[in-house]
Amino acid sequence: MEINIMLALVSLFLITATTNILATLKSILLAKKIMNPVYFLVFADAMIFATVVGQVANSDGIHFAVAYALGKTLGVFIGGKIEEKLALGILEIDVFLNNKNKMVEVAEKLRKEGYTVNNYLARGNNGGRRYKVEVVIMRKEFKVFEDIIKKCGLNDPTLKIKNLNKVEGKITTTRIVKPV
Repeated sequence: MEINIMLALVSLFLITATTNILATLKSILLAKKIMNPVYFLVFADAMIFATVVGQVANSDGIHFAVAYALGKTLGVFIGGKIEEKLALGILEIDVFLNNKNKMVEVAEKLRKEGYTVNNYLARGNNGGRRYKVEVVIMRKEFKVFEDIIKKCGLNDPTLKIKNLNKVEGKITTTRIVKPV
C-alpha cells in the first residue's frame, strides 16, 4: 500500500475519532441541557463530517470505510471516558436503612461535610419500618458520598439514585467542608 494511502487512512481514522468524541460530548451536554458548548460542537462536527464523507465516498476499496468505522468506535469510547471524568450533573440519592441509629450517623456525617440532607421514617416492602436519608450532590462527588457511607460501616446499602436537571432554593449540591 502506498504511503499516501496509509497517511490518508490514519488521518481519516484520527479525524473520525475526534468528530465522534465531539458528537458524544454534544449528546451528553444536550441531555444535561448545557447548551452553550453544543453550538460550537455541532458546527465543528458538521464541517469535519462533510469533508470526511466526501473522502470516504470517493475512495476505492473498503479500507477507507473500515478506517472511518474504527475511528467512530474509538471516538465513542474516548468520549465516554471524558464524560466519566467530567461527571456532569446533579444526583439525588436516597439511602434506605433498617437501623435508626445508623440513619442518624449517616445523615450527620453528610451534613458535617456540608451537604443538605433530609431524613425520614419510611415503610418498606412489607410495611416494616425503614429509614431514608436523602441527599443531593454533584455527580462528580459521588465517590466522596461512597467514602462517607463506607466510613459509617455500610457495605452495599440500598440506594435509589436519580439524575436531576436543576436544583433551586437552599439546597447545597456540593461539599462545603468547614476548615478546622
